[in-house]
Amino acid sequence: MLKTPLLAIVCMLVASVFGAVGQYLYKTGADRSDAGPVVMLLSPWILAGMGCYIAVMLLFTQAFKAGGTVTVLYPIYATTFIWAAIIGQVVYGQPIRLVHIVGMVLLIGGMYLMGVGNAQPS
Repeated sequence: MLKTPLLAIVCMLVASVFGAVGQYLYKTGADRSDAGPVVMLLSPWILAGMGCYIAVMLLFTQAFKAGGTVTVLYPIYATTFIWAAIIGQVVYGQPIRLVHIVGMVLLIGGMYLMGVGNAQPS
């Protein structure tokens, strides 16, 4: 089995958190603005969301530089959906129901299988 460096995995996990935070910053910026799209881009919330996505791209680059591959690391980045649900509950009071937890478990299982399946030499 091919080894994925721990640094690459950590970079992708941190990137997934930044990706989820960025989405909620965009949502907050959109909710607080009644301006047009161009003016809305100057909102501190939108600018902070953009900063999160710059951080995501820097972390992607570092993960690949550390020796990770897209097929192994991208399923790890998919945990963004889980972080988004947690942020939604904490910040917006959006409930996480049993059906959501089942979906998260299925996502994690699928991500694991994709990563392991792609890590096997052909």
